[in-house]
Amino acid sequence: MESIAEGTKVPTRHLRALEQEDYEQLPGGVFNKGIVRSYCRHLGLDEQEWLQRFPNVAQEEPEPDWASFAENVRRSRDRRNAQTRRRWFGVLVMLLLLGALGWAAWKYVLQPKALLLPEAGRVTMREVITCIRS
Repeated sequence: MESIAEGTKVPTRHLRALEQEDYEQLPGGVFNKGIVRSYCRHLGLDEQEWLQRFPNVAQEEPEPDWASFAENVRRSRDRRNAQTRRRWFGVLVMLLLLGALGWAAWKYVLQPKALLLPEAGRVTMREVITCIRS
């Protein structure tokens, strides 16, 4: 059994299940047909004959509905794209708010303080009042 498993690259548990007709232990779908093909090639049996016999014994799984699968994938992507757009919109709004807050802080808090700081060659209020009186 181990030499067949090495030659077919099929696990021994699947080969045993195939020989014991315990088809529930097989992976199912197209994998079952691949296992039967590999097994037949390795033993020199006619693949087509055994593939025709195999579905009669093992219950075939129904073919998946690819159209509904594709539709579900599309809906999922649309939902994900909408969520991504909302997130980027939120980031943009937050950046605009931070920019507005920074501008307001500069305009109303930092700029007035800069005007009150003494500078070289600046005229003081006392000098202005003195000039006006004279």
